[in-house]
Amino acid sequence: MLKKERHDFIMRQINLHNRVLTSDLVQLLNVSEDTIRRDLQELVDDGLLFKVHGGALSKSYHSSFDDSTVYARESKITIAKKAITLIKDGMVVLIGGGTTILEFVKQLPQNISATFFTISPLVAVELAKYNNVEVILIGGLFSKNSQITYGGHVISQLSEIKADLCLMGTSAIHPTEGLTDTDWEINQLKKAMIACSKKTAVLCISEKLDITLRLKVCSIENISYLVTELEKTNQSLAGYHARELNIL
Repeated sequence: MLKKERHDFIMRQINLHNRVLTSDLVQLLNVSEDTIRRDLQELVDDGLLFKVHGGALSKSYHSSFDDSTVYARESKITIAKKAITLIKDGMVVLIGGGTTILEFVKQLPQNISATFFTISPLVAVELAKYNNVEVILIGGLFSKNSQITYGGHVISQLSEIKADLCLMGTSAIHPTEGLTDTDWEINQLKKAMIACSKKTAVLCISEKLDITLRLKVCSIENISYLVTELEKTNQSLAGYHARELNIL
């Protein structure tokens, strides 16, 4: 594979998942770790991503204040506006991190009155702009790759929460394989978030549909809502309709 093809592949993975791991790229591209490190450094030098220990982050994932680099932002705004219909005054909402979730928070009505628990400092900063929103940031180890808190202390705190609704993004969703990811710690965190919530809504752009990664988060039956930018009748959603998943 030519270098440009590798770079294009890496950037697509970054755009879809906001982060990449060097070890995953080595396997996916069947090249040496040194090759991937050089590729990542060249993309960093071109100002296309941020390099972190073990991989790289999307530039749009590094800050909640710069909308110009958010991949598929218009689609994420559409998703956000749909998901807002799930929020009612007085609710206790558990919310994850990521660019789609950040767009959701930015689209909330100014007069919303609710309690939000979050594992994302960036999301907490955005939520703090709403006068009638109580924001509770769940503390623990901080993942530089995912920009969220994680670990046993976070999972212990989550076990004490009874949320009306959990809102989370995803790296991959499949009608038969369910929700999957690549990071063990993040998987355990998402499982805990789902377990302490009455209902769970997954927010994702359609490019993440029908993808399966190596670690299982949950079955499709554990998800209450799937929110994408597509119309409900879009053929790409047929497999999810067949599993009787509520689609917005």
